[in-house]
Amino acid sequence: MKYIRYMASNKEHVGIIKDDIIYDLDYSCIIDAIAHEDEIDINESTTTHRLEEVDVLPPTNPSKIVCVGLNYKDHAKELNMELPDEPLLFMKPSTSVISTNSAIIYPSTTNMLDFEGELGIVILEKVSPCDNGTCNVAYTIVNDVTARDLQSKDGQWTRSKSYDTFCPCGPVVVTGIDSSNLNIKTMVNNDIKQESNTKNMIFSPLELVKYISNIMTLNPGDIIASGTPPGVGHLDVGDTVVVEIDEMGSLVNIVK
Repeated sequence: MKYIRYMASNKEHVGIIKDDIIYDLDYSCIIDAIAHEDEIDINESTTTHRLEEVDVLPPTNPSKIVCVGLNYKDHAKELNMELPDEPLLFMKPSTSVISTNSAIIYPSTTNMLDFEGELGIVILEKVSPCDNGTCNVAYTIVNDVTARDLQSKDGQWTRSKSYDTFCPCGPVVVTGIDSSNLNIKTMVNNDIKQESNTKNMIFSPLELVKYISNIMTLNPGDIIASGTPPGVGHLDVGDTVVVEIDEMGSLVNIVK
């Protein structure tokens, strides 16, 4: 199913979206709704909205976004780098999260703003180092926006990844899909910049969950940005960047 979080009539809602029609659910967050997925029947929904009638919100309120560097074989080949033996991790703060159709703000402190389209892994239940990396997950789309010049200047990645608006995600959370064979594409002003498939990942989503949860507790709603394919490039003010993944639709943002 495809779950969406949105504003309608000045109130937050959670719904299931099908053919651009949102069926309102009686849940306060997507994580709770997914936990009761077997009980949901959209035909029982008394309220519906057309997608264009609502303001889409970020799908979750993550306590953290854990990101993975260099996780596509074709990206490593593009950079002429050896495949890593274990995932390379960094983090983005929750304050960087924005929704589809929200603006990415180009900071005055950088001259090189980059896009990175990625598959996002949504944690559905708390998983700690003592849990052996076993938990249920769903999926979304993430754009790991990066101030590339600051990343090179600092020698570590916190500042370059952490500005407000640097983590667009959504528009939906999807359950019941095979994450091992999804086409992923990033476009800037309708020009294709990135195009690959999750089958080219070095570490699978479930391997990432197990690895990361052995380091830190992952909370429901946390997001793992699973790495970007080749073709990363620059953004300018006024650009429209779109990340598309099979079965998830499009994450659309304008740079301001």
